[in-house]
Amino acid sequence: MSYVDGFVLPVPEGKISAYREMAGKAGKIWMEHGALSYKECVLEDAEPKMPEDAPETCKVNPFRDLARTKAGETVVFAFIVYKSRAHRDEVNEKVMADPRMQEACDINNMPFDPSRMTYGGFEAIVDL
Repeated sequence: MSYVDGFVLPVPEGKISAYREMAGKAGKIWMEHGALSYKECVLEDAEPKMPEDAPETCKVNPFRDLARTKAGETVVFAFIVYKSRAHRDEVNEKVMADPRMQEACDINNMPFDPSRMTYGGFEAIVDL
């Protein structure tokens, strides 16, 4: 089974291009250091509709609620796939030591508020 780091973050709609550029640079670094997959996804279907007759247990909440977006913001859902948690820890150690990360993620010029990013590590329980 694989291991996944997942992220949900609000990004100002006017800064998606800048975010894409930053994420592209970071993604290349993660992949070079051994990540199996790196995805950054911007919210496209903000209000998915369930059929009217769907069971109550199938009702869903929008990602905008999870990300606590404000007016003018959208949601980025990102994930990085690894072989295991140990592999994740090994890759992340290399990534964080890579000087290119400082350039890719300039703390003084972030296209989003990092304090509002949600993050967690997940062990896959279904991996098809």
